[in-house]
Amino acid sequence: MAVEVTMPKFGLTMREGTIQRFFKAQGERVNAGEPLYEVETEKVLYQVEAPASGTLAIAMFDEGATVECGTAIAVIAEAGEDAATVAARYSKSASQPAHRASPVTSPPPANQTAAANPSARDRKTVSPVARKLASELGVDLDKIEGTGTGGRITREDVERAAKSAPVPPAGSAPSADRVAFRGVRKVIAERMHQSLHSSAQITITAEADVTPATEFRARRSREFDFSYTDMMIHSVARALMRHPRMNARLNETGNDTEIVLCANANVGIAVALDEGLIVPVVNRAERKSLREIAVESRALGEKARAGHLKLEDVAGGTFTITNLGTFGIDAFTPILNLGETGILGVGRIVEKPAVYRGEIAKRAMLWLSLTFDHRVLDGAPAAQFLQTVIELFNYGA
Repeated sequence: MAVEVTMPKFGLTMREGTIQRFFKAQGERVNAGEPLYEVETEKVLYQVEAPASGTLAIAMFDEGATVECGTAIAVIAEAGEDAATVAARYSKSASQPAHRASPVTSPPPANQTAAANPSARDRKTVSPVARKLASELGVDLDKIEGTGTGGRITREDVERAAKSAPVPPAGSAPSADRVAFRGVRKVIAERMHQSLHSSAQITITAEADVTPATEFRARRSREFDFSYTDMMIHSVARALMRHPRMNARLNETGNDTEIVLCANANVGIAVALDEGLIVPVVNRAERKSLREIAVESRALGEKARAGHLKLEDVAGGTFTITNLGTFGIDAFTPILNLGETGILGVGRIVEKPAVYRGEIAKRAMLWLSLTFDHRVLDGAPAAQFLQTVIELFNYGA
């Protein structure tokens, strides 16, 4: 019996995914457990494995299509089934997809193929992602030799051609640069816009004297390598256990709404990448020592920058920390990750004169910016949480 392959749902906030590429062509043999296609979500690129062995009878959508979770995107004909018959059945019975998705177009009649019109390449020889990218970069597809299966032109072929394109002569009129609003950048924009419009966000700030924390790090860094961000994760996780409302989710189901208090402090760390932002998660951080957090956060950061994060590395966050101190920023207004009640913005640590025990002294000062969902808790408990974080950052390590 034919097996439908649907767009999976990774996490509570995922509504749709974008098909980046298929690893198998229609009519090719597929083995259960091997990568079938790659999907881009708001968090990661993920290779989805084939749920069954057989033949890829039909791909319902092109590469580059954005498809709602639960929608069938391909069909695998199992042993004993005729793949062509299965493909024909699904082609006839397929309903019209949502407006965001791009269904696969049937190949043109033989007398209308590229053989009859050498300047036109049919959809079988150019992936939709490559065709779109070529249009954006001004690359002539007729001048590219494809390196994909059967000479198919891929995204990599277009990028390579764009890099090797001749430089315009000096004195030619400059043109405005344009960057396609798609992929991770588009998803981040949609999620941030949705976050602002689906919660009651307010930000409170505090300047903290963190001299004890700097002295602690100076002493202990000889024993093992750790950062101020590691110390903040360690402090925030313990503060969340003391202030469970900050470690909560507002669950809205139909007409019912409830505040769900999370049992563990799963602290996300915002990591800046060239193409956007990603938030790997230190799960059950309240149970881990500073040394354990330092090792895990460093590994997550390296995986994020290398593009090797898995879904389990970015799922389940209950609170997020974003640090712009390394960029010379003092204070800012972070935006909540969807589904979370709080996010802490960390600025730079600056040594400057401050009143300490009634006298002017050089102290290490740090601005912290806490954005929280006012629907879940009020300003006073949020301020108490922030004060607990500062206390633990200084003395709780």
